[in-house]
Amino acid sequence: MKKTSWLGISAGALCLTAAALIATPAAQAQDHRGGTMRLVAVGAGGTIDPQINYTLQYWQLYQGLYDGLLNFKKGVGEEGFKVVPDLAEDMPQVADDGKTLIFKLRKGIKFSNGQDVTVKDVVASFQRIFKVSSPTAGGFYAGIVGADKCLKEAATCTLEGGVVGDEAANTVTIHLTQPDAEIYYKLAVPHAVILPADSPAKDVGTDPLPGTGAYMVESYDPNKQLKIVRNPHFKEWSKDAQPDGYPDVVVMDFGLTDEAEVTAVANGQADWAFDQPPADRLAEIGTKYKDQVHVTPLTAMWYAPMNVNIPPFNNEKARQAVSYALDRNALVKRFGGKVLAQPVCQILPPGFPGHEPYCPYTKNPGGGKYNGPDMAMAKKLMEESGQKGQPVTVISEDSAVSKSVGTYIQSVLNELGFKAELKPISSNIQFTYIQNTNNKVQISVTQWYQDYPAASDFLNILFGCDSFHEGSDSSINIAGFCDKEIDAKMKEALKVAVTDQKKADDMWKEIDKAVTDKAAAATLFTPKHVDFVSKRLGNFQFNPQFYFMVYQAWVQ
Repeated sequence: MKKTSWLGISAGALCLTAAALIATPAAQAQDHRGGTMRLVAVGAGGTIDPQINYTLQYWQLYQGLYDGLLNFKKGVGEEGFKVVPDLAEDMPQVADDGKTLIFKLRKGIKFSNGQDVTVKDVVASFQRIFKVSSPTAGGFYAGIVGADKCLKEAATCTLEGGVVGDEAANTVTIHLTQPDAEIYYKLAVPHAVILPADSPAKDVGTDPLPGTGAYMVESYDPNKQLKIVRNPHFKEWSKDAQPDGYPDVVVMDFGLTDEAEVTAVANGQADWAFDQPPADRLAEIGTKYKDQVHVTPLTAMWYAPMNVNIPPFNNEKARQAVSYALDRNALVKRFGGKVLAQPVCQILPPGFPGHEPYCPYTKNPGGGKYNGPDMAMAKKLMEESGQKGQPVTVISEDSAVSKSVGTYIQSVLNELGFKAELKPISSNIQFTYIQNTNNKVQISVTQWYQDYPAASDFLNILFGCDSFHEGSDSSINIAGFCDKEIDAKMKEALKVAVTDQKKADDMWKEIDKAVTDKAAAATLFTPKHVDFVSKRLGNFQFNPQFYFMVYQAWVQ
C-alpha cells in the first residue's frame, strides 16, 4: 500500500538516543476508556471508501472501522502477521485441493447503521470489489471463479459460481480457479471488508460507508477533519480480530505543516503526528521528548517508477541510465541518514520473503552491496539510448521530503542530458494521479508499504500485468510494466507456493533480479518509521501489518 504525506528528516539532526529507539512495552489495561484522541496530518488520504483507498494513512484507521471474513491479529511483533477469523466463526473449511473455501458467518453482528450482517452482504461486497475497480481487483482477487468476466465488464459483475451464499446454512463459499497460498492474506486486507449489500457501486468519496468495527466515521472533510466515534451497535466478538477500543472519539485534523504537527504533539494539543518530524525538530524530540518517540524498521521502499510505455522511458537503456546515476546515499541523507533509512537497488526489501541482496546499479557491483553511483556507466547507456534532450517531468508530492527527492532526481536527469522539470502536486491526489495513464506521467516519486508479508505483494502487485489498467486511477502498476515472460514466472511462483513455499521463495529471488534488471522503477531506499506521541498517550503498540494501533492506545 501507499503511505501518504511522508515528511523528511535530515542527517544533521540524528540525535535519537538508544532509549528513543525502543518502543515502550504495552501497559496493563486499567480504567482508561474514554476521552478524545487527536491525530494530525499534513493532508487527507483521499477517498474514504475502504475498497478503493490504498494508503497506509487510512488502512491504519480502517482497523477499528471495518471487518472482513478474516483479519490480521491485533498484536505486536510476528503475532501481528497472523491471520485470524473475523466475521467468519473460524478459519474456512478447505475442499477441492484448496480451490474451495467454506466460511460460516458469525451471527448477531450488526453494521453501524443497525442492519444485521448477512450472507447477502458478503456476496455483494465481493462483487463490489470489481464494480468499483478496486486497485487490487486484478492483483488479489482475479483467482476467484468469475473474476475474469468481472474484470472485463465491472458494472455487471456477479462472480457467478465464484462467491456463493447459503442463507439457510449461513455460509459463504469462495471457489478459486486454482489454489492460492496467499488467499488468507488477501481476504484480511481492507479491500475485502464486508459492507451493506446496498452500498453504492461507485467510489463514495467523502461519504462514509457503514462498517462493523468498534468505531464508525461520523464525518469527513478532506480539507479539514476526519471524525471517528464509537459504533453504538458494536459488541466485541473477537479480541484478536476486532477488540474494543479505549478512546470514545478519534479525530484527525488536516492542513497542519510538519512543524506545526510536532509543536502540537509536544504541547499536548495533539496525541500523534501521522507525518514524520522535519529536520529541525528531530534532535529536540529525540532528547527532550525521548520517551514519546518510537522508531521501527519497516518492510517498505521509496522508489521512482518510470513509464515504460511512453518516451523517454520506453527505452530500457534510458531507464537503466537513471538507476546507475542516482546516488542513493545522497537520498538517504535527505530522508534522515542511516538511522532512518538504507540505500537499496532491488524491489524486495531486506528481511522479506524471497529477498537476496542484489544491486547491479552501483560501482563495482557484487555481493548485493551498494557502493555509490556509476555515472560513467549511466552516461554510456544514455548515449546508446539516443534519448538526450528529451523533456521529462518528475511528479512528486508537495511534502518536504518528496519534493526534496524529486528535486534531486530532476538534477540527475539534467546531468544525464534530459530536459527535466519538477511538478509537485498535493499529496491528497498525487498517488491516484501518477497511476492514471491519461496523465502521461513519465517518472514519479512514491512509496510502497507491504500489504502482507509475501514477495508477490511487491513484485506481482507493482509489476504484474494484471495490476496495469489503462485510463484508471486504480492502476497500481504505475510503470505500466508488463513482461509476459516475467509475468508467467510470477504466476508459476504463486502456484508453487501452495505446496512448497521455500521453492517459491527461491523463484521470487530470481524474479526480483529480473524485474530489477529491467529498471521499470529505480528503487531508492527502505525507510524506518518514527512515531511521535503526546505525553498523555499510553499503551502505544506497533503492529507490523498496520503500524500504530490507534484504538488500543488511551488518552486518559
